[in-house]
Amino acid sequence: MKKITVLLAEDHTIVREGFRKMLELENDIQVVGEAQDGRQAVAMVKKLRPAVVVMDIAMPRLNGLEATRQILKAFPVTKILILSAHSDDAYVKNATESGAMGFLLKQASAHVLSEGIREVNKGNIFFGPAIAKRLHQLDGKSMDRAGRPQPRNVRLSTREMEVLQLIAEGKANKETAAELDISIKTVEKHREKLMSKLNIHDTAGLTRYAISAGIIESSVQLTIV
Repeated sequence: MKKITVLLAEDHTIVREGFRKMLELENDIQVVGEAQDGRQAVAMVKKLRPAVVVMDIAMPRLNGLEATRQILKAFPVTKILILSAHSDDAYVKNATESGAMGFLLKQASAHVLSEGIREVNKGNIFFGPAIAKRLHQLDGKSMDRAGRPQPRNVRLSTREMEVLQLIAEGKANKETAAELDISIKTVEKHREKLMSKLNIHDTAGLTRYAISAGIIESSVQLTIV
C-alpha cells in the first residue's frame, strides 16, 4: 500500500512532535519531514514533494497562509491542510482563499487529523466538525460551489503579505529589507500600498489586522492598544 507522505509545518517543537507521534500510528500515513517556519516549509516541499502539508498559520519568518500560496503556485498538486489554534471565520476564509483544502483545530483528535489528511489527499474539502457546522450556517451567497467562503475584495500580493508579517512582528524597515533582500525604499513603497489597500494608516493598525487575519499570533505584539 502506497503511503500518504506528509510534511508537518509547525513552529512549536512539542506540538510538532505530538502530531508526528499521532500520525506514526497510522499504517497509510508517513511523515517525511518537519518545518519550523513558513520559509522552511516551502523549501522542504520543493525537496521532498509530500502529498499533504499539515500547516500552522502563525509561524515566524513566513506565515502559513503565504507559505501555502507559494507552495501551491510552484507545486499545485500538493494538498494543504491548515491546523490552527483559532477558528474565527476570518482565519478559515483566509486559509481557503490561500488554496488550503481543509482546516482543523489543534484540539482535533488523532482520528480527525488522520481523516483530514486522507480526504484532502483525495482532493476533497475537509473541515473539522465544529468549523463545518458553522460554515453550513453561513448565508449560501457567501459560499462558492465547492463550499468554500467567497474571497474578500482586498487581495495582497505575495510580497505585501511578507512585508505585512514582518511589520506586525515589530521589524523596522531596515530589518525587513535585509530579511527579504530588497531595498529600504521598496519596503516603504510596500508599506504605503498596504495602508492604502487596507485603509489603515499606522503600524498598530497593520498589526491588529495581521492578528485578526491569523498572520501572526496576538502574543507577538503585547504592546498594541
